[in-house]
Amino acid sequence: MKILLIEDNTTIASQIIEFLSSHQCQVDYAANGKLGIELALNQIFDVILLDLNLPDIDGLQVCQAIKSQASVNPPILMLTARDSFDDKSAGFHQGADDYLTKPVDLRELVLRCQALARRNTLHQSQVIELGPLELDITSQTARRDGQSLTLTSVGFQLLTLLAQSHPQPVARSLIMHKIWGDSPPDSDALKSHIYSLRQALDKPFAYPMLKTVMNLGYRLELPQ
Repeated sequence: MKILLIEDNTTIASQIIEFLSSHQCQVDYAANGKLGIELALNQIFDVILLDLNLPDIDGLQVCQAIKSQASVNPPILMLTARDSFDDKSAGFHQGADDYLTKPVDLRELVLRCQALARRNTLHQSQVIELGPLELDITSQTARRDGQSLTLTSVGFQLLTLLAQSHPQPVARSLIMHKIWGDSPPDSDALKSHIYSLRQALDKPFAYPMLKTVMNLGYRLELPQ
């Protein structure tokens, strides 16, 4: 799982990161709400762990911002010392998917992250429609302007990531992690797959949808 932890207490953050990393999780970290929102809106995470008592922005506002602006809706687990019913009610009303009060058993935290990631995958639409592009996740087929696209397995995964993230770009590092996990090939292999995807997605058509974002990665752009 790829997890974003938004937590200002560095001691707690270090404990969580170390424990999650030992359970095959990749953890990105933000010590304040502003950075947390920025990371959440520019990358795709399986789960976001969010503290409410942040130094710059209240965690409830962070949750609302992510839920209202993220192109791919991430499950958010609020992890906080606020333990009253009113606090929990406010958290769920701002879009939280789960709520744990500190101190937390880290074994339970892992189980809840796994459950949230699983539930989110099950609830995702199996058909993505994006302008002239249509992806069927179940059959792993793609069409543009009604014309079938001939894609490799990796090409379909690439296109799905880009479509789910639209209009935000997807970083090369995230693509490598999502497709190849902890055993990524060299960067030339990714370039080769991007080239093949361009040949299938764009070459037969007047408008190229696959764009390179300098020093970051790639994104899809809809025809005007």
